Amino acid sequence: MAEASSSKAPTSTPNANVDDIDKLLAQEESAFQRDFEVERIMKSFRLNPYAILDLEPGATDTEIKKKYRSLSLFIHPDKASHAQASEAFDRLKKAESELSDKTKRDELDGVYVQARALVLKTLSLPSTISDDDPKVRELQPGLKERIQQQTKELLINEEVRRRTAVKLAMANEGLEAKKKEEEVLQRKRKAEDDKAWEEGREQRVDSWRAFASGKKKKKAKTNVLG
Repeated sequence: MAEASSSKAPTSTPNANVDDIDKLLAQEESAFQRDFEVERIMKSFRLNPYAILDLEPGATDTEIKKKYRSLSLFIHPDKASHAQASEAFDRLKKAESELSDKTKRDELDGVYVQARALVLKTLSLPSTISDDDPKVRELQPGLKERIQQQTKELLINEEVRRRTAVKLAMANEGLEAKKKEEEVLQRKRKAEDDKAWEEGREQRVDSWRAFASGKKKKKAKTNVLG
């Protein structure tokens, strides 16, 4: 009697399959989060480095550097496949650079303080009111959103003033350059006129001498006839 085949069916590894699926899902989730962060940065107000780095105003140097390092590694173009990853990375780097400049950071913090004061004034609330005050907590939109919007408006106004000043300076420089160019041309024309005058001096002298000589001869002839 023939013996039954001793070959065994392939052993299934359900745990390994589950691990592969989990790994794939984790990769997709990570890619989705990277894309989401890239888009968040690209949508953030470009004149506000706090918004780009997703930090609150008044953040310390340590907090700024820590957040920048975390985000820059997360959305680095070598890791993120998003088409705008490189541009988002550049914006992130610029934001960190601006906030690392104490003077610029202090100026931006000052804009936030001004924005808060303006918002509270519009709401007829005292500037000393706490963010935890019931009147503040009941606001819709919230105080934070209102301050962000007011800060954006102040920064836009400041940027408009800055660009206007730059254009005015460039226009003034252009006028000054044109004025200097005209002065150079005037000096050049005067030099050419002076040169032409000097070159014609001898001819004018000869002409005058000839004229004077002819006049004397005519006068002498008249005397003889008289």
